[in-house]
Amino acid sequence: MLPLPTERLPRRLGQLLPGLVAFGVGIALMVNADLGLSPWQVFHQGIAENTGIAIGTVTILTGIIVLLGWIPLRERFGLGTILNVAIIGNVVNVTLLLLPEELSGLAMRWTTMLGGIVLIGLGSGLYIGAEMGPGPRDGLMTGLARKGFRIGAVRTGLEISVLAIGWLLGGTVGAGTVAFAVTIGPLIAFLLPRLTVQLS
Repeated sequence: MLPLPTERLPRRLGQLLPGLVAFGVGIALMVNADLGLSPWQVFHQGIAENTGIAIGTVTILTGIIVLLGWIPLRERFGLGTILNVAIIGNVVNVTLLLLPEELSGLAMRWTTMLGGIVLIGLGSGLYIGAEMGPGPRDGLMTGLARKGFRIGAVRTGLEISVLAIGWLLGGTVGAGTVAFAVTIGPLIAFLLPRLTVQLS
Protein backbone atom coordinates (compact mmCIF):
# COMPACT_ATOMS: atom_id res chain seq x y z
CA MET A 1 0.00 0.00 0.00
CA LEU A 2 1.14 3.53 -0.71
CA PRO A 3 1.95 5.50 2.47
CA LEU A 4 -0.85 7.74 3.70
CA PRO A 5 -0.12 11.17 2.28
CA THR A 6 0.17 14.06 4.70
CA GLU A 7 0.92 16.93 2.34
CA ARG A 8 -2.20 19.07 1.85
CA LEU A 9 -4.26 16.19 3.26
CA PRO A 10 -7.39 18.19 4.20
CA ARG A 11 -7.57 19.64 0.67
CA ARG A 12 -7.02 16.25 -0.92
CA LEU A 13 -9.64 14.49 1.21
CA GLY A 14 -11.91 17.48 0.65
CA GLN A 15 -12.01 16.76 -3.04
CA LEU A 16 -11.52 12.98 -3.00
CA LEU A 17 -14.71 12.26 -1.07
CA PRO A 18 -17.03 14.61 -3.01
CA GLY A 19 -15.44 13.32 -6.21
CA LEU A 20 -16.31 9.72 -5.40
CA VAL A 21 -19.85 10.72 -4.42
CA ALA A 22 -20.29 12.71 -7.64
CA PHE A 23 -19.02 9.73 -9.64
CA GLY A 24 -21.54 7.41 -7.98
CA VAL A 25 -24.45 9.81 -8.45
CA GLY A 26 -23.45 10.21 -12.11
CA ILE A 27 -23.57 6.45 -12.65
CA ALA A 28 -27.00 6.26 -11.01
CA LEU A 29 -28.34 9.05 -13.22
CA MET A 30 -27.16 7.23 -16.34
CA VAL A 31 -28.77 3.99 -15.13
CA ASN A 32 -31.99 5.87 -14.40
CA ALA A 33 -32.01 7.51 -17.86
CA ASP A 34 -31.93 4.03 -19.46
CA LEU A 35 -30.24 5.28 -22.64
CA GLY A 36 -26.98 3.38 -22.34
CA LEU A 37 -24.09 3.17 -19.89
CA SER A 38 -20.32 3.33 -19.88
CA PRO A 39 -18.62 0.02 -20.80
CA TRP A 40 -17.84 -1.04 -17.23
CA GLN A 41 -21.35 -0.12 -16.06
CA VAL A 42 -22.88 -2.11 -18.93
CA PHE A 43 -20.88 -5.03 -17.55
CA HIS A 44 -22.02 -4.37 -13.98
CA GLN A 45 -25.64 -3.99 -15.05
CA GLY A 46 -25.51 -7.21 -17.06
CA ILE A 47 -24.30 -9.11 -14.02
CA ALA A 48 -26.89 -7.40 -11.83
CA GLU A 49 -29.68 -8.36 -14.25
CA ASN A 50 -28.66 -12.01 -14.11
CA THR A 51 -27.96 -12.33 -10.39
CA GLY A 52 -30.47 -10.02 -8.74
CA ILE A 53 -27.61 -8.23 -6.97
CA ALA A 54 -27.91 -4.43 -6.95
CA ILE A 55 -25.74 -2.77 -9.60
CA GLY A 56 -23.86 -0.72 -7.01
CA THR A 57 -23.02 -3.89 -5.09
CA VAL A 58 -21.79 -5.52 -8.31
CA THR A 59 -19.61 -2.43 -8.83
CA ILE A 60 -18.07 -2.97 -5.38
CA LEU A 61 -17.52 -6.70 -5.88
CA THR A 62 -15.97 -6.14 -9.32
CA GLY A 63 -13.66 -3.52 -7.82
CA ILE A 64 -12.46 -6.02 -5.20
CA ILE A 65 -11.85 -8.71 -7.85
CA VAL A 66 -9.97 -6.24 -10.07
CA LEU A 67 -7.81 -5.27 -7.08
CA LEU A 68 -6.80 -8.92 -6.72
CA GLY A 69 -5.51 -8.64 -10.29
CA TRP A 70 -3.12 -5.97 -9.04
CA ILE A 71 -1.19 -8.54 -6.98
CA PRO A 72 0.79 -10.17 -9.83
CA LEU A 73 1.26 -6.71 -11.37
CA ARG A 74 2.72 -5.43 -8.07
CA GLU A 75 0.57 -2.35 -8.34
CA ARG A 76 0.37 -0.35 -5.10
CA PHE A 77 -2.96 1.00 -3.93
CA GLY A 78 -3.69 4.06 -1.84
CA LEU A 79 -6.40 5.33 0.46
CA GLY A 80 -8.20 6.71 -2.59
CA THR A 81 -8.25 3.22 -4.13
CA ILE A 82 -9.92 1.70 -1.05
CA LEU A 83 -12.44 4.52 -0.76
CA ASN A 84 -13.18 4.24 -4.48
CA VAL A 85 -14.28 0.64 -3.99
CA ALA A 86 -16.18 1.35 -0.77
CA ILE A 87 -18.00 4.56 -1.68
CA ILE A 88 -18.98 4.62 -5.35
CA GLY A 89 -21.08 1.45 -5.41
CA ASN A 90 -22.91 2.36 -2.21
CA VAL A 91 -23.67 5.83 -3.55
CA VAL A 92 -25.07 4.24 -6.74
CA ASN A 93 -27.40 2.00 -4.70
CA VAL A 94 -28.63 4.81 -2.44
CA THR A 95 -29.14 7.27 -5.31
CA LEU A 96 -31.14 4.74 -7.33
CA LEU A 97 -33.42 4.22 -4.33
CA LEU A 98 -34.06 7.97 -4.20
CA LEU A 99 -34.66 8.47 -7.93
CA PRO A 100 -38.02 7.76 -9.60
CA GLU A 101 -38.20 4.29 -11.13
CA GLU A 102 -39.12 5.68 -14.56
CA LEU A 103 -38.50 9.06 -16.10
CA SER A 104 -41.26 10.66 -18.13
CA GLY A 105 -40.31 11.84 -21.59
CA LEU A 106 -37.24 11.52 -23.76
CA ALA A 107 -36.08 15.07 -23.00
CA MET A 108 -35.94 14.28 -19.27
CA ARG A 109 -34.05 11.06 -19.93
CA TRP A 110 -31.48 12.84 -22.11
CA THR A 111 -31.05 15.60 -19.54
CA THR A 112 -30.54 13.01 -16.82
CA MET A 113 -28.07 11.03 -18.90
CA LEU A 114 -26.00 14.10 -19.83
CA GLY A 115 -26.07 15.27 -16.22
CA GLY A 116 -24.74 11.85 -15.24
CA ILE A 117 -21.85 12.10 -17.70
CA VAL A 118 -20.93 15.57 -16.44
CA LEU A 119 -20.95 14.33 -12.83
CA ILE A 120 -18.80 11.33 -13.73
CA GLY A 121 -16.33 13.65 -15.47
CA LEU A 122 -16.30 16.03 -12.52
CA GLY A 123 -15.99 13.18 -10.04
CA SER A 124 -13.10 11.71 -12.02
CA GLY A 125 -11.27 15.03 -12.07
CA LEU A 126 -11.76 15.49 -8.34
CA TYR A 127 -10.69 12.05 -7.17
CA ILE A 128 -7.84 11.58 -9.64
CA GLY A 129 -6.64 15.12 -8.95
CA ALA A 130 -6.52 14.38 -5.23
CA GLU A 131 -3.48 12.16 -5.92
CA MET A 132 -4.43 9.52 -3.34
CA GLY A 133 -4.30 6.38 -5.45
CA PRO A 134 -5.95 5.24 -8.68
CA GLY A 135 -9.30 3.50 -8.96
CA PRO A 136 -9.18 -0.29 -9.35
CA ARG A 137 -9.80 -0.30 -13.10
CA ASP A 138 -7.34 2.54 -13.77
CA GLY A 139 -4.68 0.78 -11.72
CA LEU A 140 -5.21 -2.43 -13.67
CA MET A 141 -4.58 -0.53 -16.92
CA THR A 142 -1.48 1.27 -15.66
CA GLY A 143 -0.16 -1.95 -14.13
CA LEU A 144 -0.48 -3.80 -17.43
CA ALA A 145 1.12 -0.85 -19.21
CA ARG A 146 4.15 -1.10 -16.91
CA LYS A 147 4.49 -4.73 -17.95
CA GLY A 148 5.11 -3.59 -21.51
CA PHE A 149 1.61 -3.37 -22.97
CA ARG A 150 0.52 -0.15 -24.69
CA ILE A 151 -1.89 1.62 -22.35
CA GLY A 152 -4.17 2.69 -25.19
CA ALA A 153 -4.46 -0.89 -26.42
CA VAL A 154 -5.02 -2.16 -22.86
CA ARG A 155 -7.76 0.38 -22.18
CA THR A 156 -9.49 -0.26 -25.49
CA GLY A 157 -9.24 -4.03 -25.13
CA LEU A 158 -10.60 -4.04 -21.59
CA GLU A 159 -13.46 -1.68 -22.34
CA ILE A 160 -14.53 -3.48 -25.52
CA SER A 161 -14.40 -6.80 -23.64
CA VAL A 162 -16.49 -5.69 -20.67
CA LEU A 163 -18.92 -3.86 -22.97
CA ALA A 164 -19.45 -6.97 -25.11
CA ILE A 165 -19.87 -9.27 -22.10
CA GLY A 166 -22.22 -6.82 -20.38
CA TRP A 167 -24.31 -6.41 -23.54
CA LEU A 168 -24.60 -10.18 -23.94
CA LEU A 169 -25.75 -10.37 -20.31
CA GLY A 170 -28.45 -7.75 -20.91
CA GLY A 171 -26.72 -4.50 -19.97
CA THR A 172 -27.99 -1.34 -21.66
CA VAL A 173 -25.99 -0.20 -24.68
CA GLY A 174 -27.31 2.83 -26.54
CA ALA A 175 -26.96 6.53 -27.18
CA GLY A 176 -25.67 7.06 -23.66
CA THR A 177 -22.82 4.62 -24.30
CA VAL A 178 -21.79 6.57 -27.40
CA ALA A 179 -22.21 9.95 -25.68
CA PHE A 180 -20.07 8.76 -22.77
CA ALA A 181 -17.33 7.44 -25.07
CA VAL A 182 -17.21 10.68 -27.06
CA THR A 183 -17.36 13.18 -24.20
CA ILE A 184 -15.71 11.66 -21.12
CA GLY A 185 -12.12 11.93 -22.38
CA PRO A 186 -12.30 15.62 -23.35
CA LEU A 187 -14.25 16.41 -20.17
CA ILE A 188 -11.63 14.85 -17.91
CA ALA A 189 -8.82 16.39 -19.98
CA PHE A 190 -10.38 19.82 -19.39
CA LEU A 191 -11.11 19.34 -15.67
CA LEU A 192 -8.10 17.37 -14.43
CA PRO A 193 -5.42 20.07 -14.81
CA ARG A 194 -7.71 22.48 -12.96
CA LEU A 195 -8.45 20.03 -10.14
CA THR A 196 -5.08 18.38 -9.57
CA VAL A 197 -3.66 19.24 -6.17
CA GLN A 198 -0.21 20.75 -6.61
CA LEU A 199 2.33 18.98 -4.42
CA SER A 200 5.88 20.14 -3.71
